[in-house]
Amino acid sequence: MCNWADNAPRNRALRRLARALAGSALLCLGGLAAAGPPASPGLGRPVPPELIRAWDIDIGPDGSGLPPGSGTAAQGEPVFQAKCASCHGEFGEGVGRFPPLVDDGTPLTAERPRKTVGNYWPHATTLWDYINRAMPFGNAQSLTADEVYALVAYILSMNEIIDEDQEMNAQTLPKVKMPNRDGFITATGSDIRAPACMHDCVAQVRITSRAGRYKREQAAK
Repeated sequence: MCNWADNAPRNRALRRLARALAGSALLCLGGLAAAGPPASPGLGRPVPPELIRAWDIDIGPDGSGLPPGSGTAAQGEPVFQAKCASCHGEFGEGVGRFPPLVDDGTPLTAERPRKTVGNYWPHATTLWDYINRAMPFGNAQSLTADEVYALVAYILSMNEIIDEDQEMNAQTLPKVKMPNRDGFITATGSDIRAPACMHDCVAQVRITSRAGRYKREQAAK
């Protein structure tokens, strides 16, 4: 049987301890509120403007972001032969697994369309962006702005999209109309007009090739 009278001193001590702890907690909370949010953990560092510029190199379809500089097909040919032809061929026909750059006349509606800069890409400015960002293979971003403009002019000229003597720069390049410019649909917001087909999309599915057979056919050529 519990004797509350015997435990009274201990109970009073526990109550005093509880009040003291509660008071300490309130003082701590008040101090934290006065001090404001916790300080930064001290990770990272401010990003300097030159580092942002090194990453901010994307070029928009309208040419936004294109730097000063210029180049012609005549200036681009020696650059292409020295830095691009080993992968893309002397005439842009592609070597081995590396893609061709020049349209050979194969329509995009063919069973195996040959997608190139000349017959597939919708914007000439994308060519400048890609070359500047990723080429030449193994030594990306080593070309000057003038070299990139010259290479773009040379590739467009090989595809008979611009004249050989036409200069490419930040003003003229966005004005180049690519042959497949209207073959793409801008799928953003209310511009989307093509509903996705989820069932009964075609009357009959026909398998035209299999990966194993295609590989054997390519090896036999």
